[in-house]
Amino acid sequence: MSDSADAGVEVGADADPDQGRDRDGNDGDPAGGPAQVSSPNYHSENHTAAQTCGWTANALRGDGRCYKNIYYGIESHRCIQMTPVVKCNERCVFCWRDHQGHAYEMDEVEWDDPEAVVDASIKLQKKLLSGFGGNDEVPREVFDEAMEPRHVAISLDGEPTLYPYLPELLEAFHDRDITTFLVSNGTRPEVLRECDPTQLYVSVDAPERHTFDQVVKAVDDDAWDRLLETMAVLRDKDETRTVLRTTLVKGENMHHPDWYAGFYQQADPDFIELKAYMHVGHSQGRLDRSSMPDHEEVLEFADAVKSYLPEFSECKGVPSSRVALLSKTSDTWVPKLKKGSKFWARDPVTGTGD
Repeated sequence: MSDSADAGVEVGADADPDQGRDRDGNDGDPAGGPAQVSSPNYHSENHTAAQTCGWTANALRGDGRCYKNIYYGIESHRCIQMTPVVKCNERCVFCWRDHQGHAYEMDEVEWDDPEAVVDASIKLQKKLLSGFGGNDEVPREVFDEAMEPRHVAISLDGEPTLYPYLPELLEAFHDRDITTFLVSNGTRPEVLRECDPTQLYVSVDAPERHTFDQVVKAVDDDAWDRLLETMAVLRDKDETRTVLRTTLVKGENMHHPDWYAGFYQQADPDFIELKAYMHVGHSQGRLDRSSMPDHEEVLEFADAVKSYLPEFSECKGVPSSRVALLSKTSDTWVPKLKKGSKFWARDPVTGTGD
């Protein structure tokens, strides 16, 4: 599924360093055709696609890390950003991509099995990062680590629940000792019920049906009802960390924080992310630049939501990404990603083997 851009293209003095990319830092091509087809940085094998995240490149050069490192412990230079399917069943107004690239029939797609998708993802990541091996700004040990990915963000594009073997794909990544962050629009609760990633994100970009129809523009008439069903699915997740994520668009969905709080409570999530829309890519043809909230506006809205959620005691902001995290605890890292864990002891590059 698509989400607001995270940065890379300059849009002002306080521009997010993610701008011009997707929510996780992908390069966009507003002037060309669908980025899914025309972008030279978009690599694929059959229906599996991967693209270098801007924060991966930054981390390799020592120029900062993704907010997911700050919040959850993800090593940015060792994270694959991919999708098993580019098709999407929503047409969000804030998406930087060309919606034409999301519209195609899947009846004749020859689906690769999960192991093949994992193999393709790792192969594509290594190919995408291979040029950094000769970059003087990248320490050799950091490059060697990047060649052994330990995380995957299934968030690049499209709606991953449209891939018919998604639960098995998550298991296949876990079997390779790779943690999984799965991002979905919540329109296929029957699939998400069977999925147990390391962390499961579901986008909630409206607090009620009218705003949902205006902002998300789902292809299927029952998308809102299915999102409601997904909230119940998340509530029942005991072993999987859950995150609700909202892209904030001024003049479109930044209203009624109390309604958002009520909606969020249906899922009883572990975390809530509120992130600014960025005026980049194809979204520039749908929204005005004034639709971008600045970081202070994101924090203000997050605090307003938090005031209706007494169980969420923490609000953490990352100005460079214009994002705020609401949490029930100050310790938000994935436990296995903390240094000294067995996960890192098993690391093929830096591990002790203990």
